[in-house]
Amino acid sequence: MDLVAQVASAPRRGETVAGRSFTTVPGGKGANQAIAATRSGSAVSMIGAVGDDAFGAGLREALAASGVDVTGLRTAATPTGTAHIVVDDEGGNAIVVVPGANATVTALTEDDERRIARAQALLLQLETPLEGVLSAARAAHAHGVRTVLTPAPVPVEPLPDELLGLIDLLVPNEHEAAALSGKADPHEAAAALLERVPEVVVTLGAAGSLYAARGAEPVTVPAVRVRAVDTTAAGDTFVGALCTAYAEGRTVPEAMAWASAASALAVQRPGASSSMPDRTEITQFATKEVPAS
Repeated sequence: MDLVAQVASAPRRGETVAGRSFTTVPGGKGANQAIAATRSGSAVSMIGAVGDDAFGAGLREALAASGVDVTGLRTAATPTGTAHIVVDDEGGNAIVVVPGANATVTALTEDDERRIARAQALLLQLETPLEGVLSAARAAHAHGVRTVLTPAPVPVEPLPDELLGLIDLLVPNEHEAAALSGKADPHEAAAALLERVPEVVVTLGAAGSLYAARGAEPVTVPAVRVRAVDTTAAGDTFVGALCTAYAEGRTVPEAMAWASAASALAVQRPGASSSMPDRTEITQFATKEVPAS
């Protein structure tokens, strides 16, 4: 659950500032990306966990109301995960994530594996334990399911070669790409990451996104210029929409342009999952606004 405080400017270390408002919004990277993918046109089943508490009930209800299949969402005997978010007047944010029930997702059930086997794509994040993520990637690979990884939050230890060897498309932001590769420049980071995965999309915020693949020239897809109100779910909206287009068989640059339109719509609205556009909105906006890649 996202616990969101609106402030004029974020507090510095040791500083207390007055907040303008406080809201609780269903969130979490997995849930946000599941809702984004659903709204952009995918049929989505989510594997994860919430606690047996009010936040857990609210998250389950929000996912189901958005059309996500929640039969793979477990109830754990630990509090639901939370994200403590400060949003400033420029639309920037700072976030502290407390995993809670997410930390219990360490292995797949037989039903989980069946869900993955039926999918066109598996989308993974790192807000659940690495052993569970690796189990899911193994299952997808065994069943020929394309696998996308958002490597966030980046772990302290390097990601295992086995995990990256099972990933078809890696989608870090520029900071995550730098942390994973040791290269500050996004082009250099993408080139370094191609030694471990076949395709990479690096999101660059207002500068758009960068696609790199082995044996091909890099492609940059511009962002749509809009006035940002709240960037909290921009990345998750992008990735959810990207995976919808990717699963539908569009080229990755085409999927990036579609995802850029979705993200541009989301940042013009407050909130996380509540800001995400539906397929009709994305199609109309992409046709009107997104430059050719």
